Amino acid sequence: MRSVLRWHRPLMMFAIAMVALIAVCAVGLAVDHRVLVGAPVWLKPFKFAVSFTLYTVTLAWVISLLPASRPKLRRIGWWSGTAIVALSSGEWVIVLTQVIRGRMSHFNYATALDGLFYNAMGFMVAFVWVATLVIAILVMIAKPGSRSTAWALRLGLSLSVIGMALGELMNLPTPEQQRVLDEGGMPATIGGHSVGVPDGGPGMPLTDWSTTGGDLRIPHFVGMHALQALPLFAILLGALAGRWLLLRDEKVRTGLVMVAAVGYAGVIALVTWQALRGQSLIHPDALTLAALAAIIAVVTAGSLAVLAAGRRRARAEFAELERMVERQLSLSGR
Repeated sequence: MRSVLRWHRPLMMFAIAMVALIAVCAVGLAVDHRVLVGAPVWLKPFKFAVSFTLYTVTLAWVISLLPASRPKLRRIGWWSGTAIVALSSGEWVIVLTQVIRGRMSHFNYATALDGLFYNAMGFMVAFVWVATLVIAILVMIAKPGSRSTAWALRLGLSLSVIGMALGELMNLPTPEQQRVLDEGGMPATIGGHSVGVPDGGPGMPLTDWSTTGGDLRIPHFVGMHALQALPLFAILLGALAGRWLLLRDEKVRTGLVMVAAVGYAGVIALVTWQALRGQSLIHPDALTLAALAAIIAVVTAGSLAVLAAGRRRARAEFAELERMVERQLSLSGR
């Protein structure tokens, strides 16, 4: 545990604080029955705490993989992680303040104080995004771990940065809000989660994603967590290499990671398109299903191509080994 805490101490301490907040929010969900925009007031901070725990632990691990032979990269990575902790802590102070006040933390311009809080959060989130982008660039420059792991980290971070940026779609005013702005007024909220339906309608269990319209939280969530999904996939391939001979080929594992990244990017694009069309995740139309089938076909074809290339290399290497043995036996016979 001590070695894990040394990955990046500020990020790991923040993650521990997030685990404690998960417990606090769970208690809040059980005893505080206030509802805000159709959901329990403690649900949003609960989900945020879980997401922040995953995000900060993964970032701490990534920073720890920056090579010791590149001290400048490690120093920049350390300061970027520390900046994320400071900015995210400020964001959390506002989120919890608004929960206690029983006010919306996001999109809220109902009062001057609410607007000030939300704009301050937007400033902090923007710089968290910049710090994450810096870490992604450092991983692009460095060679953390094996080739397959390095590419899983590079592609996972890149997609995560895109997923974070997709959150900005939620800040765009809805048509109704835009009409008020065009008339010189100031709506109580600017932006929202849902497309085609008001926020606060029927939602899925736990996530509260809309079941009647599009929900822009979905591409934001899916994109952000590429940071965990692709490295976990690379780790799984490494674990399976002990049982499946073909996966011992680093080129095969790297190729499969790249194919998975293409598929993951396709899913991010698909759920973004689906949400922007005002379509619920659980009620896809024929176009959405056709696009999903195309993504599955591309990933399947890519995976088969990578495995076939690995088999050809293995056969060629085995044939070369046979020729070497035959030559050696021939020389020994002489």
